[in-house]
Amino acid sequence: MRIIEPDLMPQANGHYSQAIEHNSLLYISGQLPLDHKNNNLMPAGIRNQAELVLDKLDQILLTSGSNRNQVIQVRIYISDVHLWSEVNEVFAAFFGTHKPVRCIIPSGPLRYHALIELEAIAALND
Repeated sequence: MRIIEPDLMPQANGHYSQAIEHNSLLYISGQLPLDHKNNNLMPAGIRNQAELVLDKLDQILLTSGSNRNQVIQVRIYISDVHLWSEVNEVFAAFFGTHKPVRCIIPSGPLRYHALIELEAIAALND
C-alpha cells in the first residue's frame, strides 16, 4: 500500500489521505471544489464547481500514474437533486467516450456549503 499526496494539491485538512494505491488500484478521497491555487476559494455555480473537482481528480490521477480513461468508479455527492443534469453534462465532457460506473447522490448540505464532492477508484498504468 502506498499513500499518495500530490505536490500540487493541498495537504488533507482531516485525518485522511488524498489517495492510496493498493493492488494496482487507486482510491481517491472526496474532492471538494476548493481552489487551492486561489486561497481555497470556491467558484460560484455547479458547473464551475464540477469542473474544479474533476480537474483535481485529473491532477491526482496523473501524479499517481493513472489517467481519466482508467477511472473505474466515481461517486458524486450533490447538495440538491436539481443539479444532476448540469453535473452529468460536465462529467460527459470530461470523460468523453470513457464511461466509468457512477452514482450521483443528492446528499443535502456539504462541507463549506459546496454544491458537489467527488470520490473515485481508478486503475494504475501497467
